[in-house]
Amino acid sequence: MPESVRTLPAPGSPPPTAAGAAAREGSAVEGPTAGPVDALRHLVAQVLGLAADAVGPAHGFTELGGDSIQAIQVVSRARAAGLLLTTRDVLRSESVAALAAAARAADGPGADEGPTEPPRRTGPLTATPIMAWLGDLAGPVDTYHQSLVVRTPAGFRAEHAVRVVRALLDTHDVLRLTVPGGAGTAAEGCTVPPPGSVDAYGLVEHVHAPDATDAELPALTTARIRAARRLLSPADGVMLRAVLVDRGPGRQGRLALVVHHLVVDGVSWRILQDDVRTCWARLATGEDPALEPAPTPFAHWADLLRADATSGRRMGEAARWTETLRPAPEPLGGVSPLDRLDAETADHRLTLTLPPEVAGPLLTAVPGVVNGTVNDVLLTGLALAVLAWRRPETGAADGGTVLVDVEGHGREDIAGAPDLSRTVGWFTTMYPVRFDLGRPDLDDAREGGPAAGQVLRTVKETLRAVPDHGIGYGLLRHGNSRTGPALAARGVPGIGFNYLGRFPMGDTADWAAAPGHDFALDEADDGLAMAHAVEVNAAAHEGPDGPTLSATWTWAGNALPADRAHALAHEWFAMLRALVRHAALPGAAGLTPSDVSLPGLGQADLDAFEAQFGELL
Repeated sequence: MPESVRTLPAPGSPPPTAAGAAAREGSAVEGPTAGPVDALRHLVAQVLGLAADAVGPAHGFTELGGDSIQAIQVVSRARAAGLLLTTRDVLRSESVAALAAAARAADGPGADEGPTEPPRRTGPLTATPIMAWLGDLAGPVDTYHQSLVVRTPAGFRAEHAVRVVRALLDTHDVLRLTVPGGAGTAAEGCTVPPPGSVDAYGLVEHVHAPDATDAELPALTTARIRAARRLLSPADGVMLRAVLVDRGPGRQGRLALVVHHLVVDGVSWRILQDDVRTCWARLATGEDPALEPAPTPFAHWADLLRADATSGRRMGEAARWTETLRPAPEPLGGVSPLDRLDAETADHRLTLTLPPEVAGPLLTAVPGVVNGTVNDVLLTGLALAVLAWRRPETGAADGGTVLVDVEGHGREDIAGAPDLSRTVGWFTTMYPVRFDLGRPDLDDAREGGPAAGQVLRTVKETLRAVPDHGIGYGLLRHGNSRTGPALAARGVPGIGFNYLGRFPMGDTADWAAAPGHDFALDEADDGLAMAHAVEVNAAAHEGPDGPTLSATWTWAGNALPADRAHALAHEWFAMLRALVRHAALPGAAGLTPSDVSLPGLGQADLDAFEAQFGELL
């Protein structure tokens, strides 16, 4: 395959204008042309990957399978369309019509509410808890990154890539972050320099590959991504590199963005992908690719977290987190929470996928059984799987406690509920959850019987009881000198879990995610020790036949042999299939205590009430 890597031409060539209308059609947001209801119907359909006529005014966002990460996307796109919402509005409104009623015009009453002083965008940045967490890992972290590869339209040239990257750098302040001592010292001092301080021209590599076939593109692009990651340098403020694979003026190419994980996360990628579309729509009509700045800069958010870490409210959570991390009856893999774990390797990785006929109801019908979320369902399956996986070792179903480190998107409604829908950065929260499940009938659960539903309700209520989706744990562990040492001494759970949300797949349109590349999965530096004995990263992918659910399992070699790790992974999918079967049973649906406002009402009370009056409800 002929291929060459060449130096970029001098920027400044005028962008093409003939593709203007088509580029506008592919832009991320279209303004409300027929009122807020129709505008939001369109936006919800876009975000969920549904046909426009599949979303009606009476449809609810979560009813259609939407999750909290997608709710942030709706908020961001609605803002660009002139409507102000919060993620809470999106998740709690019963219908699109109700959501439209909650929306405010961007220039209407209340739209200018906010701080009288502009939020701080540049200068010293206090590391967020997850940034400090990275420094605690044993091993190198200077090229610890995530990447996104998108299809570029015909006519997209190197000079356009430079202008797009410049717009991203100048708009999203944290992409210019400088960490003088390297990524591992982010907790000791970071600075955000002003816009224009990073030269976008030097960050874009142009790969000229006119003869590359679609089948050859993934390997070619991946090789250039690996080279680009080695050029990341937090100490020099190089947090982003881009690779343009150019197949000539008449063919789609590829644009890869390679970003250090210190400044990006799964939600950020959705923002950046929308921004790339918007930049091209403007370039294609001869406009400047300027982007709307985030209402809440990352530096301002970090200041809010620093203040919250020592607040009385957070200090009041310390005992809760200490109790959560008390030793589990059976540590996963038999390793201590403070053991040094081996580095991640390709030999200790397994990816499994559930097909649409299972993943579809798993992501929609099963959460609806308990008015819950996809996370509730996936963690229920995981907790059941761990108990069943232990049983051959112990000879019994005892030790019904499962301890899991759960990752969340971290954009929580705290500290005055700032608008984070357009803020790029690493917001991820990581917090321990202790599921005390007693002695469930695991055989019945695996068949999809009542035991599966009972555990689902227990898991849901356990997660609802976690304050602010766990953001306080990281604040107390990494941002509070009084509580941090004691929590550090407790170690971490043996298993880490992360659900990345839903991603469209198979879309051949310009700026869609390109095939052959994992979306926003971390790639660790060689020699970087694992944070947990076992880690699970799951994501749903929307395809033409419906969603699939893929899960990548990694494990430390000194914690588990491969056969045991494989057994746990397959057991999890077996339990998820069982939950789908359970959801199809008559009478499977029911309330849990967090669904009602009566204090002191337990699950047994609700079950008795529904047993007596269920036919009347």
